[in-house]
Amino acid sequence: MQNIFIRTVMAIALGAIPGALGRYYITEFTKTMIGKEFSYYGTFFINVTGCFIIALFYTLNEQKFRSLSPEIRLAIATGFCGAYTTFSTYALETFTQIDQGHITGGLIYWLASMIFGMLAVQLGVTLGKFGGQ
Repeated sequence: MQNIFIRTVMAIALGAIPGALGRYYITEFTKTMIGKEFSYYGTFFINVTGCFIIALFYTLNEQKFRSLSPEIRLAIATGFCGAYTTFSTYALETFTQIDQGHITGGLIYWLASMIFGMLAVQLGVTLGKFGGQ
């Protein structure tokens, strides 16, 4: 049991390192090339490419690479993509729900995540401003 736990943690951590560094360097590159005020273009690029990567990996894993070890799957999907962008997981989960015929649930998840995410940001900003005074 402990060996499986350690292998899982190590796989996720080793995948997360290049994901986090990739996200950081793409953001910094974007700031350098087009200016700090447009850094959200880097985030946009990261989110879109993260969606592509997780979808490609998910599809290949389901249809071609069924013999990949659980550690490799965790390193790529949870580690790399999770550190690169959680938006990719959100998009894949929304797609999976809709693809499996749970259209209403998928659309609720999609919309509720956006609405409550923005409300949480507003709440965090408000509390942060209140706490700083």
